[in-house]
Amino acid sequence: MKLKWIGAIAVGIIVLFAVYIAITLFRLPSVEGLADQDTNLTIQVKDWKGKYHPLVVGPRNSYWTPSGSIPSELKWAVIVAEDGKFYQHEGIDVKAIKGAIKYDLEKRSFARGASTITQQLAKNLFLTREKTLTRKFKEIILAKRLEHELTKGRILELYLNAVELGPMVYGIGHGAQYYFEKPARDLTPRECAFLAAMLPGPHVTYNPYKHLNRVLKRSDMILGLLWDKRVLTREEYLRAMAEVPNISGMQKKVDQSLSAKVQRFFKNMFRFFE
Repeated sequence: MKLKWIGAIAVGIIVLFAVYIAITLFRLPSVEGLADQDTNLTIQVKDWKGKYHPLVVGPRNSYWTPSGSIPSELKWAVIVAEDGKFYQHEGIDVKAIKGAIKYDLEKRSFARGASTITQQLAKNLFLTREKTLTRKFKEIILAKRLEHELTKGRILELYLNAVELGPMVYGIGHGAQYYFEKPARDLTPRECAFLAAMLPGPHVTYNPYKHLNRVLKRSDMILGLLWDKRVLTREEYLRAMAEVPNISGMQKKVDQSLSAKVQRFFKNMFRFFE
């Protein structure tokens, strides 16, 4: 009798789980429309103070950069830095996921995600940043759907136009203007590597305002990988390594921020003596 109850409970759990999976799949958004080059999708993104803002991913965004205007060095810099098997997998990297699961079990946390570029795109367009098994499951399903409906080139184009690169700086078109005051198509290999170097964490770990040397060191590594992959010739690699990124746009933001802080300081001081 006891075994029957245990069996019934097990069956019930399996049925409930199957129903949950079915409902989750039903509620996931469609990705078919993203194949259309004229599609505009409005998503919600966070600024560095935790507030949400709408962001248009598509031609209506003034910073939108179509694939043909994105330097090949930038595309490959992102691939070698974020997802070396991008052109081999079909949305997920099974080996990387197994490694991440083992690492997370050892650390007893969701410390490592092992997300491919396609998975990151799914998360950026449709999901939250919460680190849960449910979100990861949704991310994997959406990634598989994206790979089925879109070309690799389209996936990369959307990813590069939605990725975070700074304080309310989303997409490589905005990133190129923000840091280097130029359109993405004019970026040098060094500048491409610089932007790609921030992708793991532009807010904290690879924040150029706080850890510029860390970003530059990672960009050196990316340039080395581009040479290994023969994306750059030896001459181009050496020239890029010798180049010092002209982050004039970022410097202006720093100067403006310091100026504003100084103005507030004196304004508050004068108020004190009134």
